[in-house]
Amino acid sequence: MPQGDLHRYFLNNGGKRLHKWLHYFEIYERYFERFRSQPITMLEIGVHGGGSLQMWKDYFHPESTIVGIDINPDCAQHAGDNVHVHIGDQSDKAFLDELAAKYGPFDILLDDGSHVSAHVIATFEALIGHMKAQSIYLIEDMHCSYWPDYGGGVRTPGTFIEYAKERIDELNAGYTKGQVPVTAITKRISTIAFHDSIVAFEFEPQSRRQHVITTGMGVPVEGTPMRQA
Repeated sequence: MPQGDLHRYFLNNGGKRLHKWLHYFEIYERYFERFRSQPITMLEIGVHGGGSLQMWKDYFHPESTIVGIDINPDCAQHAGDNVHVHIGDQSDKAFLDELAAKYGPFDILLDDGSHVSAHVIATFEALIGHMKAQSIYLIEDMHCSYWPDYGGGVRTPGTFIEYAKERIDELNAGYTKGQVPVTAITKRISTIAFHDSIVAFEFEPQSRRQHVITTGMGVPVEGTPMRQA
């Protein structure tokens, strides 16, 4: 596995406690690299030992704002320069709305919180409207969707994996001739990607998606925006 900057940071970590699945780093680098050149705002659900907040601060532009939330009051100690920690429940919409009003919209959101599907879904639905036009939303440790201790199981209704699968039809609703309603997923998200234990949602305005015809025969060419039902 090739080592990027995040992977090297992790392996040489001399700071706060940090634990990750090693294959996550290639996924992080794939989605996060393009955000490094300018200040961003990142929200991480789940602070734990504070090591990941420290890693993001090191990786991104020094003027970036890193925000973490956790339900454990002890996590407040991990706040620092341009690193903000708020104590609250990730499934509490009022709490998330207040947080988004203060720091949003977000360039990157990483959910590494409770891993309970009901919480993950509540967070996603509360914050999808607070992502920037071109941003990334990652949910990790999706293997918990298969574990009974987290209310999971293979093809069990209500897990985040099943929820994410259902969003695929919404992503393509514009082509269904009204069979699937157009939603915020249709309008704002360009990609839903399933990785080993990570689901990624890439935000990009639908207006950027066009069907284009090119020809060398001198025929006028026009781009047609994707239709909505």
